[in-house]
Amino acid sequence: MILASVRLAFAALLRNKLRSSLTMLGVVIGVAAVVMMQSMGGGATLYVSELISGLGSNMLFVIPGSPSNFGRMSSGAPLFTVGDLDAIRHQAHDVGLTSAPGNHPERVVYGGRNRVTQVSGVMPQYFAIRNWSAVSGRLYTGEEEREGASVCVVGQTIVDDLFLGQNPIGNELRVRDKSFRVIGVLEPRGGAMGMDQDDVVFMPNSAFQRRLAGNERIAAILASAASPDRIEDARNEIVAILRRRRHIAPGDEDNFAVRDPRDIQTVLGSVMGVLTTLLAGVAAVSLVVGGIGIMNIMLVSVTERTREIGVRLAIGARARDILTQFLVEATALSTVGGLAGIVLGLAGAFGVSGIIHVPFVVPGISTPVAFAVSVLLGVVFGVWPARKAARLHPLEALRFE
Repeated sequence: MILASVRLAFAALLRNKLRSSLTMLGVVIGVAAVVMMQSMGGGATLYVSELISGLGSNMLFVIPGSPSNFGRMSSGAPLFTVGDLDAIRHQAHDVGLTSAPGNHPERVVYGGRNRVTQVSGVMPQYFAIRNWSAVSGRLYTGEEEREGASVCVVGQTIVDDLFLGQNPIGNELRVRDKSFRVIGVLEPRGGAMGMDQDDVVFMPNSAFQRRLAGNERIAAILASAASPDRIEDARNEIVAILRRRRHIAPGDEDNFAVRDPRDIQTVLGSVMGVLTTLLAGVAAVSLVVGGIGIMNIMLVSVTERTREIGVRLAIGARARDILTQFLVEATALSTVGGLAGIVLGLAGAFGVSGIIHVPFVVPGISTPVAFAVSVLLGVVFGVWPARKAARLHPLEALRFE
């Protein structure tokens, strides 16, 4: 009987293809929106995770300012000194590597070409912390850092724009009125958080401070834990050392912040999860609208087929047979609409992911849940029309015009 009801249901739906398609449209849009929102949310979260992991392993940022300021540098907080960096390097046993990155946007010139880029002074340990190596040439050494040598390494964007893709090793790059010899080209990293990581010039921090910054104050400290399981211990050691060196009394708030990129990842993940859930909830409203559309069209179908129902009842069909047929029709509408919505949602998410360059993620539990809800809507909103059809009196139905 169920198979016969399914065949009758699809035959009835195919008799009015356009009406059936328009009836399913609400369910299709609702399921597609839910699947697409979940997929895009998962892709955005994965994108942020990849960016954070791409910064380097076991990394900690130390910057001036209140810890409650969520890691934003406060203009009134004192900067760090070389002594602070040395103290962390020699006294923090859970800290593996340290560096003092400084940076300015500067106009760099080679020959007749120039561009404004990020010029950064970093210690050689910076590249080990970031897991960043040179694809040609070499990185500068600790001896060149101590001497303040006029050397630099450049990103691929600088090579493409200023050197027109040619090998820049051994050429002089001018920053302001100072010349720096290019000794290496960094491996391409691509974009991150709207910034081109390859549009950069790195030089020894000592040379940067003396020749460009004009002082030896340190605006930020970059450190890495000795191992992944010692990140929290490394953070606590840095805090204790800097509190002592900056003469912060017990109970007073720190005037610096030690940030783990994973903290940012956790916060962003939570925000993305909430936003994705809210957007999916809004999209799910159209599912309810689609269910109402199914109920409306089924009521119309019952009215149109009243005489047919009367004939079936007169020749021996039972009320539950009529109820089953119309309930199967409503469920078939929502089922087909749910399947079409899943396909449309995944296709839409795949297309948008390619446009905005985030990973395409197939949502896990949300896809079958959205489909199950769409089927359930067909059952729930199809009950009333089916019951109305099943309760028709045979004689009244046969006399219906």
